[in-house]
Amino acid sequence: MKRVCVFAGSSPGGNPEYVASARALGAALVSRGVALVYGGGGTGLMGALADTVLDAGGEVTGIIPGPLATRELAHPGLSELCVVASMHERKALMAERSDAFIALPGGLGTVEELMEIWTWAQLGIHSKPFGLLNAEGFYDPLIGFVDRMVADGFVKPAYRTLVIVENEPETLLAALAAFRAPPLRQWMANTET
Repeated sequence: MKRVCVFAGSSPGGNPEYVASARALGAALVSRGVALVYGGGGTGLMGALADTVLDAGGEVTGIIPGPLATRELAHPGLSELCVVASMHERKALMAERSDAFIALPGGLGTVEELMEIWTWAQLGIHSKPFGLLNAEGFYDPLIGFVDRMVADGFVKPAYRTLVIVENEPETLLAALAAFRAPPLRQWMANTET
């Protein structure tokens, strides 16, 4: 696992533990020699994560749509900043450049990115590991909702087990590194994005 894509809020959120969790994840990535791929922002949890990795000498690639970059939301000091035309292109390039995915706390964009990666895994578009850094139980309601989807027959239990949920960065990174995709019905040809 050489590069991990992290989805995170462009806001710090209402709990200081979210920023602490982003910083702890950044430090854990660098200690493992893992590069960060993320949305390219310089604010909120995204900024705290990128700053931590950069300050520790790690490599950070940001991928941001042009309209967001021109609104001065792009982080000015990244190892590499890729400016793309659209959100769709951003997500595709993030997936292409990453070996695994993590979601920190965040808003609608963070959840949307997570759910797309989860859906792509279900469809067989990729077999890369992904997980939630469940700081302060932030993702407990979402996991409860997905468990309800399983209970009501909308999601197969095998697809629920694809996501790794941990509270500590080191534990999550170790689980992602050890992950082996289970054999699942292939809905689409594996394009390995």
